[in-house]
Amino acid sequence: MVSVVISVRIPKELKERLERLDVNVSEVVREMLERYVEEVEGRILAERLRRLHERLAGRVDPALIAKLVREDRVNNQPTPS
Repeated sequence: MVSVVISVRIPKELKERLERLDVNVSEVVREMLERYVEEVEGRILAERLRRLHERLAGRVDPALIAKLVREDRVNNQPTPS
């Protein structure tokens, strides 16, 4: 996996507290960003599904939609690092 460096300015006091607690900032930030991106992608997917549901209301079996969503989730899971 190719990685890039990002930098963030934080108050000096926060940096000192993180150091005192021996927090691995890179790991914490990476995990939080992954969760955030998954959450945003989930909201986008939910909105797309809502619009699709409106367009297809009464035309498609809800069980089929659920099956397709499950398949999409399985096929689009991130690969472990």
